[in-house]
Amino acid sequence: MLRAASLAVFLSLLWLLLSGYFTEPLLLGLGVASVLFVVFIAYRMQVFDPEGHPVHLILRALVYWPWLLKEIVLANIDVAKAIVSSPMAIAPTVFTVTGSQRSELGRVIYANSITLTPGTVTIDLVDDKLTVHALTPAGLEGVKSGVMDRRIAWLEGGS
Repeated sequence: MLRAASLAVFLSLLWLLLSGYFTEPLLLGLGVASVLFVVFIAYRMQVFDPEGHPVHLILRALVYWPWLLKEIVLANIDVAKAIVSSPMAIAPTVFTVTGSQRSELGRVIYANSITLTPGTVTIDLVDDKLTVHALTPAGLEGVKSGVMDRRIAWLEGGS
C-alpha cells in the first residue's frame, strides 16, 4: 500500500508540474482520475516491487544524489583537463571491479553511477563483476578506490 500511495503522490506532483493547472476543477478532476487509473493499472500488473518502485531508498538517496552530482562535476573537470592538456593525460583502460551490493538493484545503481561520471563507462555487469572503461588514470583510481561502491552499499541499507 505504501508503494501505491507513493506512486500516486509522485504522479500527482508530476502531473501538476507538467500541466500547470492549479485552479480548473474539471482539469484537476481529470488529473486525479488519470493518476488513479495509472495506479490501478500498476497494481493489477503487480509492479509494486522493491526494484520497480524502490520507496525504501528515498531517504538515503537524498544524501547520495548530492554526493553523486559532486562526483559528476569533479569527473567533468578531470576529463576537460585531460582533453586540454597533453595527449599523454588520456590513457584508456578496461578493467574489472567487484561490487559489494547485495541486490540486483544495488548493482545496477552502481553500474549506472559509474557510467554517469564522465570518463568512465560500465561495459558489462555479470553477477557482482563490473567491466569498466576509464578514459584517464584518475577515473581508474576513482572507481578502484571503492568509495562509490561503499556509498551504494550504504544506500542499499548497509552500514
